[in-house]
Amino acid sequence: MKIAFYEIEGWEEAAIKQAFPSDEIYLSKDKIDELNLPAKGDYEVISTFVSSKITSKVLDQFPNLKLIATRSTGFDHIDCVECAKRNIAVVYVPSYGVNTVAEFAFGLILNLTRKIYQAIDQMKETSSFSLDGLRGTDIKGKTLGVIGTGHIGTEVVKIAKGFGMDVLAYDPYPNKDFEATMGFKYVTLEELLKGSDVVTIHTPYNNSTHHLINKGNISFMKKGAYLINTARGAIVETDALVEALQSGALGGAGLDVLEEGGEVKDELELLVKTRENEEELRTMLEDHVLMKLPNVLITPHTAFNSQEAVARILGTTLDNIKAFVGGKPTNLVPQGQ
Repeated sequence: MKIAFYEIEGWEEAAIKQAFPSDEIYLSKDKIDELNLPAKGDYEVISTFVSSKITSKVLDQFPNLKLIATRSTGFDHIDCVECAKRNIAVVYVPSYGVNTVAEFAFGLILNLTRKIYQAIDQMKETSSFSLDGLRGTDIKGKTLGVIGTGHIGTEVVKIAKGFGMDVLAYDPYPNKDFEATMGFKYVTLEELLKGSDVVTIHTPYNNSTHHLINKGNISFMKKGAYLINTARGAIVETDALVEALQSGALGGAGLDVLEEGGEVKDELELLVKTRENEEELRTMLEDHVLMKLPNVLITPHTAFNSQEAVARILGTTLDNIKAFVGGKPTNLVPQGQ
């Protein structure tokens, strides 16, 4: 089998070669698109990352192609309709960072409630051992409101229970079995906002979740509560958040995403786009009012970004290729996508 991997990082090479010791393997750091067509195209399998754009013209370069294995959750960089016409299967990575994002959310929660960043900054900037202004609050016994109980949200619930927190959850499609097993309660969004000491967002971004937290309902939140967003920036109305933070209605916010940061369909795009648009992103952050608020922590959409998570992406991709070659394909892109 002739297999080509594009847009790879150096650490991936050994794992790829080990997975396919008897196959003809081609490895490249380059992306492929209509302006970057490979000189050789007799491969039966190709694996790409999100910067490669697989169009009809690109497919023409691979007459023997049977499978495209994208190392990403998103697959809109591939013309799947054209692939179907040519009987080319497309497989993807449906999930890779469930615990990764959940753990990061709790990192933000602990940083805010225990003033960890403030304490570290004090030591580094002034070498002061003063405890003035550094008294935090426990999260044990507090109530965590989880908006969205998909893969990441359910992991957040499990971690919260490990910390001894009570949990309220909101989801249009509640998982009643999980609710009974874990001992938390599904409520309305208003009830969640009113009853939670910390609210964390783990819902997809779409028309129904645009400004889900807004000027009309952010006032329902407990005075001094914290808001965590590691999902998508536009789920929270920025003006409403700024007003609540400046007035003291909220105790603080931990944000891995900003509304003005633009919509990212797949976090893995950031590994490329951050390098390409670093100056633009820096200017946006410097001008952002939230950056100037002392009770706000902002990180550069990095909740997904752990070594284990990117290793899972490669591992799933290699398994996808092996399954296809073995006649039992897994993680096929849904028909009609």
